[in-house]
Amino acid sequence: MNKIIDIDDDMAAEYDFTKFPKGVRGKYFQRMREGYTVEIQLEDGTIEVHHYHPLENSIVLDRDVRAFFSDAESVNRTLRALIPLVPQTTQEGDESAEEVEELIPA
Repeated sequence: MNKIIDIDDDMAAEYDFTKFPKGVRGKYFQRMREGYTVEIQLEDGTIEVHHYHPLENSIVLDRDVRAFFSDAESVNRTLRALIPLVPQTTQEGDESAEEVEELIPA
């Protein structure tokens, strides 16, 4: 049986991905959340090291939650609407509830 080759296909014929196992979803997820290091070997033989850390105060939304929000503004607007429903208790050393409310735009 002959294979029909699609001449519009940009992938070269020698790339046969059926020989490789399927990818694993979320394989590097935890590493990305913790930060990671990249080493780049330069032409002169030296190694350049870059450390990547998650942004401070960044929050990663799960896919099912992310489907409901188009951008950071919509997430913040929704959370601000929910803040009044949260009990107004703070731990020692935290900002008081009044101080937090002052930070929330009207």
